[in-house]
Amino acid sequence: MCIALVSTLHPAYSLIVIDNRDEFLRRPTSSPDWWPEPSSFVLGSRDLARATHGTWMGVTKQGKVAVLTNYREDTAIEAIGQYSRGRIVNSWLTSPPREHQTTHDFVQSMVASPEAKQVGGFSLICGHINEPLAIVSNRSSDMDHITWVASERNQTRGLSNTSVDDRSWPKIIHGERLMQEAIEGHVQSQEDEEALLERFLAVLSTDTLPQLPGVKKTLDNYVNVLRESIFVPVIGSDETPDQNAEQEVAARGPLDQNYSSGPYGTQKQTILLARPDGRVRYFERTLYDDKVNAVPVGQGDRSFEFHVEP
Repeated sequence: MCIALVSTLHPAYSLIVIDNRDEFLRRPTSSPDWWPEPSSFVLGSRDLARATHGTWMGVTKQGKVAVLTNYREDTAIEAIGQYSRGRIVNSWLTSPPREHQTTHDFVQSMVASPEAKQVGGFSLICGHINEPLAIVSNRSSDMDHITWVASERNQTRGLSNTSVDDRSWPKIIHGERLMQEAIEGHVQSQEDEEALLERFLAVLSTDTLPQLPGVKKTLDNYVNVLRESIFVPVIGSDETPDQNAEQEVAARGPLDQNYSSGPYGTQKQTILLARPDGRVRYFERTLYDDKVNAVPVGQGDRSFEFHVEP
């Protein structure tokens, strides 16, 4: 139950994106870094469980940005596609910089793409820093279903594992409010950038997951209350595989090794800060390694700074 929050509220930053990646904690994932050739202009972590090595969030030296959230389907079979969702993100971030593609053109071609119909349900926020961002999904049939965000100052918008127009999820409403409060508090206190990062990490670490007395803490049992909490503490264990995970193994087949079972929770927290002059700060905190060991605070942090190329 990932969450992405986008804001243009801070007077010193033209765009802020903060994101929690919730995942099965044994799923192998790289640390954020500049990608190898021929995509050395892309910065982000990568999912190593599928051959595509796609990502859920990244940015490029040319100022392209993308964030992906999955739909929460009714069954695991519906959630699994022939291709990795990360391929969709990669297709935006890794297109050759010299071939300038507008966000509108990419979204239009992606909505019409047969490939987009062959991955699990998703929503993708994409665009260029200092320009409006599009939210597109493979549930959209034409451009009339595209939502645009960050199109003007003082906007804050959340997205989780449901449609962009679904305002019934408490974590989305709560996240938007807490992000706004974090920005307003930072501005009023005239704090530095490190303090802003800490405020956003506190937002992303807000745990309001309901406890279900007498119910075993497995993903199967808790999946319907994950929408209540921005942060997801560890749920389940290797001894308590959930039913949906077993269906997913069968659904995926021999395409890739499967890591969709066992302990589940918030694994990574990512923050992107972009200034009007093109300066970008990209920060990511890893909370657990792929052996489900908690990473001591600070030891899993990676931070990058660069200016968007003209």
